[in-house]
Amino acid sequence: MINTLLIEIGVEELPAVPLLKELKNIEKKYLNILEKYSLVSEFEFYYTPRRLIVWHREFKTKQDDKTEEFFGAPKAIAYKDGVPTKAAEGFAKKCGISVEELKFTEKHGKEVLYYKKETKGKDSKNVLNDIVNEWISSLDFGKSMRWADLKESFIRPVRWVNVMLGDELVEVELFGVKSSKTTRVHRQVSFDDMEVASPKEYFETLEKNGVVLFQDKRREIILNAFKELEEKNGVTVEIDEDLLDEVVAITEYPTPLLGSFDDEFLVLPPEVIITSMKEHQRYFPVFKDKKLHNSFVVVSNAFVDDFGEVISGNERVLRPRLKDAMFFWENDLKNGLKTEGLEKIVFMDGLGSLKDKIAREKIIGEFLADKYGANKTKIIRALELAKADLLSEMVYEFTELQGLMGYYYASALGEEKEVAVAIKEQYRPNGENDELPSTVTSSLVALAIKFDTLLGLFSIGKIPSGSKDPFALRRAVIGIIRIVNQFGYNFDIRKDLKDLAKGYSEFDFEVLEKFILDRVRKYYKVNPSVIEAVLETGERDLLEISKKIKAVDELVNSDGFKDIFSTFKRVANISVDVDITKDLSIDESLFEKDEEKELFDAYKNVASKTFESYEEKLDALFGLKPKLDSFFDNVLVNADDEKIKHNRQNLVASIYKSIYSIADLKEITI
Repeated sequence: MINTLLIEIGVEELPAVPLLKELKNIEKKYLNILEKYSLVSEFEFYYTPRRLIVWHREFKTKQDDKTEEFFGAPKAIAYKDGVPTKAAEGFAKKCGISVEELKFTEKHGKEVLYYKKETKGKDSKNVLNDIVNEWISSLDFGKSMRWADLKESFIRPVRWVNVMLGDELVEVELFGVKSSKTTRVHRQVSFDDMEVASPKEYFETLEKNGVVLFQDKRREIILNAFKELEEKNGVTVEIDEDLLDEVVAITEYPTPLLGSFDDEFLVLPPEVIITSMKEHQRYFPVFKDKKLHNSFVVVSNAFVDDFGEVISGNERVLRPRLKDAMFFWENDLKNGLKTEGLEKIVFMDGLGSLKDKIAREKIIGEFLADKYGANKTKIIRALELAKADLLSEMVYEFTELQGLMGYYYASALGEEKEVAVAIKEQYRPNGENDELPSTVTSSLVALAIKFDTLLGLFSIGKIPSGSKDPFALRRAVIGIIRIVNQFGYNFDIRKDLKDLAKGYSEFDFEVLEKFILDRVRKYYKVNPSVIEAVLETGERDLLEISKKIKAVDELVNSDGFKDIFSTFKRVANISVDVDITKDLSIDESLFEKDEEKELFDAYKNVASKTFESYEEKLDALFGLKPKLDSFFDNVLVNADDEKIKHNRQNLVASIYKSIYSIADLKEITI
């Protein structure tokens, strides 16, 4: 038989962020417990700030009867001279029976120990207490708390529990709270428990009393209201998905409202106003004509008819925060961008202060400016000021604005535009999909900072291991790869980075090289053997690695490559015993067959050309296939005459050597 099942765990307000972090696991953990109790069925999970709900439209009222079969050791091993061995005793213990009860059955032509266990399924209502308790205790929200005299803990105190199988109350006790056919509605309706006789009445009671139970519906209500506000007021509401998730999680009856603030505050950088609204008040910023407008949207949780007081109350709360921000802004501009004091801020034990870090970054910045012919003065100036805003009052209040505030202060204080922009973009890209620096100056400033962090941390042994990467060095390497590719910077990690490493405490540079190459392998979404084929040649210039991977991958994915590849695999195999690092001289006077000369002439023609890309070079080299096939069909490479044999090997190896300058064919698998 089947019936409906409602589980509601009522709690004091759940903090949004921990709830959202665990959200992806909540249903999985519940399903795992259902599997354990042989009661798997479809269900829906809902949440509001005051409740966690599971709803089954069809739930088995009884576990299925279960039959389990156990097979053990062969009879010859289970018994010796008619006496049970340890194998027999262990099997009996495992099955929960005595040795005397052991039986045998035939399996794969042998008599083996056998036990058949039949278990009658329990009524679901008799195991639901265990299911609920195991599910709730499995949830991990980070920090938890104890209340009353309980030893157990949970993210917030549990205040009521309602478990109904059909219309019948199921006895469940959770954290000392016994289940009852009650629920609680919006606080502005009532603080008391409300009785509900059935799941149908439960859903109706919440809907009538200010609780939108379904999170997807709350999201829909909010987004529809945003559209109405936009159309009515000619504005655009900026939707931050993370903030939207939070607001959905902290409201039971969401109502988006448009509030405003004095336009005098618009002299502040937009990010300051937006951060203040989002971080402290969970307001959504509003734009008009693509500029920040002196209004905001707050999503109220009030269950009232008149929201006038709600709007004015939120406006009153926001004003002092913006006044504080204005004070910080004006004060910071008076003080200017100064670096005095950075010597007191420790960057990392073993690497000194932020002042020391800047000094190292400037050395790298000079190196990069010289290497790429960039404006050294601008790069050095940007690096000097990049961390200065850490000493500002604004960044002290809003740490996430570090760098961005440096840009605004530098701009307001008359620094060159490129310098100011480089300060803003110093951490770009900060992720695989983050924006890249927009100028050469910005790109080299960002590289200098990333290279110093990478070299510095490796020099003091702070090397990522396993999944741990507390200083985001893997992300830094991906950022370096993306920048050199975007700006076309040739940077050899074996030569250039090794030169830069001389300014740091000595460490095993091969470990760093391997770390970077591992990131290269992760970054490019191509056949892994293509990457290995390029790296195997010893290429360590990040830009050239990228170009070669692209060229080889394009070739490997081209039509007919398998047929072409078989010929060149043969070229690679013949070249195994030839040292291609040496000069491969070819004596035309030793040619005995026309096919030798034809192949040599065709190869010389390719070798004499200058190609604009690796793609063109590979196309030309692989275009030698017809000449190679003819050569292999008509010429014996391993001739009896050693001179002729050596000459023919050199001819084939010369072609392989030209391809090897891009990729080692032996590494490619298709």
